[in-house]
Amino acid sequence: MACFQRAAVACTLVLISFFVGLSQAKDVLVGGKTDAWKIPSSESPDSLNKWAEEARFLVGDSLVWKYDGQKDSVLQVTKEGYATCNTTNPIEEYKDGNTKVNLDRSGPFYFISGAQGHCEKGQKLAVVVLSQKHRHTGISPAPSPAEFEGPAVAPTSSASTLRGGFLVALGVLSLGLF
Repeated sequence: MACFQRAAVACTLVLISFFVGLSQAKDVLVGGKTDAWKIPSSESPDSLNKWAEEARFLVGDSLVWKYDGQKDSVLQVTKEGYATCNTTNPIEEYKDGNTKVNLDRSGPFYFISGAQGHCEKGQKLAVVVLSQKHRHTGISPAPSPAEFEGPAVAPTSSASTLRGGFLVALGVLSLGLF
């Protein structure tokens, strides 16, 4: 019987460590590299949005931009500002070259370059942030067209989906031990 109790304690510790790992917010480098915030090349005019489609952003995560603050900036804008590249009334303006934006709610976020003409040449980013509950379920609902104008974010399989399946299997196994 002591062997079963040790196995149950071990399974519980494993479950707790997985849930703690799944619930931690993360800093995400925009484009996955330090020089990504720039006018995209002609081969990939929408590369930042393609990158964002493949990523999963959750409430509490942060986007991090690395750029030359003397030559460029990051503007958080409305959906309309994003669509029209309007730099006149941003929600927020960042010029420090090392910008970190906390994704504090679910839904779409829109960013454009503040440098003249850069947005019109494709230097902009739209991301959809999922609520924390999706961190555990692994479900990524597509945004509604009325809510998000731009590239769709397709559901992706992820490590959290695999961990979720593993956790269910561990739970069933541990129940079977009793």
